[in-house]
Amino acid sequence: MPLALMILAGVAGLVPVRWNSGDPKSLDLLRGGAVTCILVESQNWNPAFLAAAKRHRIAVFGLIHLGDEAPRQARRAAQLKLDGVALEGDYDPVVRTRIRAAIGAGVTLVELPSRGEMRLDSGDPVVGTWQGLWPGIEIEHGGGAATSGPTSTPWINTNTGFLRFARAATDSAIWIGERPPPGVVFSAHRYGLAIADAAMAGARWIISLDADLERRLLAGESQALAAWNQIEAHIRYWENPAWRGYIPYSQLLLVQDSGSGGLLSGGILDLLSVQHTSARPVPTTRLSASSLEGARVVLNLDAESISAQQRGELEKFARAGGAVVNPPKGWRLPAIPPQQITPTRRQLDQIQPIWEAAYEATVRKNFGVRTFNTASVLFQLLTAPGRSSLLVHLINYADYPADDVTVQVLGQWRRARLYSPDDEVRELPLYSIKDGTGIDIDRIRVAATLRLD
Repeated sequence: MPLALMILAGVAGLVPVRWNSGDPKSLDLLRGGAVTCILVESQNWNPAFLAAAKRHRIAVFGLIHLGDEAPRQARRAAQLKLDGVALEGDYDPVVRTRIRAAIGAGVTLVELPSRGEMRLDSGDPVVGTWQGLWPGIEIEHGGGAATSGPTSTPWINTNTGFLRFARAATDSAIWIGERPPPGVVFSAHRYGLAIADAAMAGARWIISLDADLERRLLAGESQALAAWNQIEAHIRYWENPAWRGYIPYSQLLLVQDSGSGGLLSGGILDLLSVQHTSARPVPTTRLSASSLEGARVVLNLDAESISAQQRGELEKFARAGGAVVNPPKGWRLPAIPPQQITPTRRQLDQIQPIWEAAYEATVRKNFGVRTFNTASVLFQLLTAPGRSSLLVHLINYADYPADDVTVQVLGQWRRARLYSPDDEVRELPLYSIKDGTGIDIDRIRVAATLRLD
């Protein structure tokens, strides 16, 4: 299949990286690798480079930034027959329409605005944002100690809560374009964590290397090449085709929209995660009888804005024995600016009474899976159709391994296999617990996946 047709047929499956070189020879680093799409600045759009990318079957998306030159750059991208264009920034709708017209129907457009400007209902093959948190344990400045959040556990900087909400709100693929903080030098371990943080939520991180690693990689230094090989191993791990049919699962549902914090990091969904409680986000617009199937508890952050039909479905759910937890009457978060990504102090105060009610309804309860000895570990629970198999993705956000982890899963399972990016697949013993199955994992370096059958 010609590359252009392949891209149109499978844009959602592309694996992107920012590539700051226009040298055709630099693409030899990507030959036969896991990366299938490069985001390239306009100064590097040259015919020789584009021809080399086509030979390597790598899609080239031109990066266009906010400014008066954007429409002209879009026309140039179309003339050069780039495979796609990535718009980075919050564009005026009129300008965005002009850019779409300029590139024409044969060029894929990916918008990378701030979180609050993400058009989750656009119908584009990819919905993205440039804005995120760099994943890891929050460290206090000066003292070197881990910061505690509202849950009194070490606070984890993660994009998973907002990405899980976005993943539930759209059928498009999701890209997050957070770059490394300026001036830092990261190990391959930290890049594996950034890849995992997005992938666990069903999204893709636009891989972006710190300036030092990028310089050394393009120069062909051996240690940089080794680091890149490790990064590629993490990409391949999360691109496992056997996992693509699995969908998020939990008997605890969190109903919210962007106005009630769905696009924020550090909201209710993340608070539940750091308490090791599995939850499944349901955007308010998608709340229905089918989304309530299999649930035991619903945390309804949008009680004031749901439709009469949705209210009826929740009442029917409650009559059947389900529990519905609503915020105080009239509750609403203050307006959230488009570029805000974490709650303000005022918003945390607003969230507190809802968090207390959510905590009381969920504490020490298993809604699908619980984990123990996992202060630095977050997880995502997914199920195959018919719940014939489960996946538990586990990510360790610390710079040291998480040891002696215990996972407790509802139901009786006969087989457990452990996957990780840096080890062979292993069979693990299972044991019975009340209402379920227990599994012990000796060590998690960055990421691990437990498959139960």
